[in-house]
Amino acid sequence: MPAHVPPVADERDGLLAYLTQQRQALRATAHGLTDDQARATPTASELSIGGLIKHAARCEAGWTDLILQRRRGPQRAADESDADEFRLAPDETLADVLDQYEAAVRDTDEVVAGIADLGRPVPVPQGLPWFPADVPAWSVRWVLLHLIEETARHGGHADIIRESIDGATLFPLLAAAERWPDPWFQPWQAPTG
Repeated sequence: MPAHVPPVADERDGLLAYLTQQRQALRATAHGLTDDQARATPTASELSIGGLIKHAARCEAGWTDLILQRRRGPQRAADESDADEFRLAPDETLADVLDQYEAAVRDTDEVVAGIADLGRPVPVPQGLPWFPADVPAWSVRWVLLHLIEETARHGGHADIIRESIDGATLFPLLAAAERWPDPWFQPWQAPTG
């Protein structure tokens, strides 16, 4: 992802390309972190990079389930609070949540590839305060736009957290994580000492 999404062929390609770019940026914020650093909450909020990636994985899986109207059971433990979704539990690792995110990403991409019409309705769950009661359905297109927005918002949170942990910023992290040839700045390197 050297700075920009490549040219796109059509709407579907564009939506998925921008979603892919935001996913890569979110994952890059975790590049080179230890599990303890991924748990760190160095800003005014209680958000951590590991927790944001965990949430992004669950969010993407939940929206894909909604598109397909499939029920896989709870995405979190019965005793887990909303705040716990944004934290790594003591028995979770950064590698665990990155793997969960990768699985959710693959599933979303496969599901979207199999849908001929992005205008296909996606029923809005009823009875939940965070979903509008007066909207019967969104479209797959709307869901993809929402995933881009959600991933970008949390990627911004993760950028601030990462910079607070060790000063690292997105493009040096991407250059290091993706091994960009001839980057126009110094790729991030783990601090020595």
